[in-house]
Amino acid sequence: MLIVKKFGGSSVADKDRIYNVARRCIEDYQAGNDVVVVLSAMGKTTDKLIDLAHSINSHAPKREMDMLLAVGEQISVACMGMAMHELGVPSVSLNAFQVQMHTNSTYGAAKLKRIDTERIRNELAMRKIVIITGFQGVNKFDDVTTLGRGGSDTTAVALAAALHADACEIYTDVDGVYTADPRIVPNARKLPEVSYSEMLEMASLGAKVLHNRSVELAKKYGVQLVVRSSLNYNEGTVVKESAKMEKMIVSGVASDKNVARISVMGVSNEPGIAFKVFNCLAKNKINVDIILQSVGRGGTKDIAFTVAKNDVEATVEVIKENMDVFTAESYEVEEDVAKVSIIGAGMTSNPGVAAKMFEALSTGGINIKMISTSEIRITVVVDAYNADRAVRYIHDAFALAE
Repeated sequence: MLIVKKFGGSSVADKDRIYNVARRCIEDYQAGNDVVVVLSAMGKTTDKLIDLAHSINSHAPKREMDMLLAVGEQISVACMGMAMHELGVPSVSLNAFQVQMHTNSTYGAAKLKRIDTERIRNELAMRKIVIITGFQGVNKFDDVTTLGRGGSDTTAVALAAALHADACEIYTDVDGVYTADPRIVPNARKLPEVSYSEMLEMASLGAKVLHNRSVELAKKYGVQLVVRSSLNYNEGTVVKESAKMEKMIVSGVASDKNVARISVMGVSNEPGIAFKVFNCLAKNKINVDIILQSVGRGGTKDIAFTVAKNDVEATVEVIKENMDVFTAESYEVEEDVAKVSIIGAGMTSNPGVAAKMFEALSTGGINIKMISTSEIRITVVVDAYNADRAVRYIHDAFALAE
């Protein structure tokens, strides 16, 4: 078998954990399998590098940020290679340039285009464990790029697809996918399996177990994932095309505090204004999530939407530059908000799900600022200080606990 194993930063945070991961990989290797290991940066390395960059230049060019942040994964793979050699097992560490993991040139959020697998296959043929940097790629200018926070998951899934791996295992500091973050809801229940669609919504809406783009890739190429802990041998959660959820209407509750609400107020109530607003944002590569349009006064309307917090500055710049184009009277930024969502494939055939969610929020005295729905999720925007309470009230309302 060919197994791709990805380990997050907490799994390789120090010397002891590096050796723990090395031994787990060697177990599969000694069982006769080919093993490819993808690593994140050690512990909080990426955060420390970001802080360092901001202390030097608060508006550091994204190209230079990628050049800096890619160092973290290179440290991890080199240390892992040293550990495996110390344990008597042949291995080789490779960065994105050595593998040739080709991406586009969107620094800080690059997308993989293709992976050259020849070097990897040659190393595997020599019975080496191949250790590869997650999170990074190389563009057509031979510049280092990064895939965005959590991008090592995407690296692992892309490698599994390109290599036609028999298994893709994602290791983290929790032993699977839960009905809610166990740090917020201590009695949250581990799910034995979850569908790609549900996992994609969970990942996109704040669940930090998997990077949302990794789930998109897994769904596209049919890569079955297993999420499990690197700290124990418990059964994890299988992410696959369809999952039996024991007739659960809602499979999980997620929250995301990395969000801000932007309101553009007093724009003309005429065709094409919404297009002008969101076309300008799209041209500046700003992703918008929840959108709410309300009728204002005197032939005007207000348009509110959410963006990630790290896009607030760029969004405000776009709005300032285009106030006349939008015919807007003013704008407002609200950063102390959060998204809270319920996710479940069973929601479409069960009326009253939204009512139960809103009842739970009402019971908790939590006000709703915005609402968005799809076939398998309902998302509300609330004040950030209410996010954790909202998750707990909703989790209890749908009886998702163990």
